[in-house]
Amino acid sequence: MDDSQGRVLIVEDDTALRRSLRTTLDVIGFDIGEAGNGEDGLTRLRMVDYEAVLLDINMPGIGGIETCRRIRRAYTKLPILMLTVRDSEDDKVEALEAGADDYVTKPFQTRELVARIRAAIRRFRAPETPAEMPIRYGAITLDPVRRRVERSGIEVHLTPREFDALQLLMAHAGRPVMHARILAALRGPDNGNDRAYLRVLIGQLRKKLEDDPANPTYILTDSYIGYRFREP
Repeated sequence: MDDSQGRVLIVEDDTALRRSLRTTLDVIGFDIGEAGNGEDGLTRLRMVDYEAVLLDINMPGIGGIETCRRIRRAYTKLPILMLTVRDSEDDKVEALEAGADDYVTKPFQTRELVARIRAAIRRFRAPETPAEMPIRYGAITLDPVRRRVERSGIEVHLTPREFDALQLLMAHAGRPVMHARILAALRGPDNGNDRAYLRVLIGQLRKKLEDDPANPTYILTDSYIGYRFREP
């Protein structure tokens, strides 16, 4: 492994923004590659072992969504972070459905962007954890074999569906999990639109796991998209 914080490919057709991002991330210590469109990005991925891709959603040519699909098919574990326009919720949903791991809205804060990239690379570099191993984040521990959840060492009693929802969120900690995906996992593929049910279930989980359910530390809401379990 080199001494950089990670090898990141920026795929962005706006030359000024792309070079600004490169300059910022270079200074922080990332090893940066650039591509001005999706086709060029796919070519560069075949030449260099990148550890994350920062991909603009709106580009000429094959576009960000199709580029995302192609990257995901060829590189199943490579983190893809989509750059989207603020309030463009449909774009965010489409990006996640295409295989993106996360999204960052424009205009974005540098600290947020860097934190998302670091988290993505950390997950990419982490060794595979067997599915039966306990998952621990902060004070929360989930044991999938014993179906037991502890908060600060004290067992928390969850219903079967609360447990399944929490397991899904913790297994994807740091990344948004869409409403439809959670509901399909809990109630089957034909029940992906009952968000009222999901809000109640998440509310119950927060009451059992959070110090202040109204201001959650762990189970965060991604507006109009779904929920994410916060990584420390």
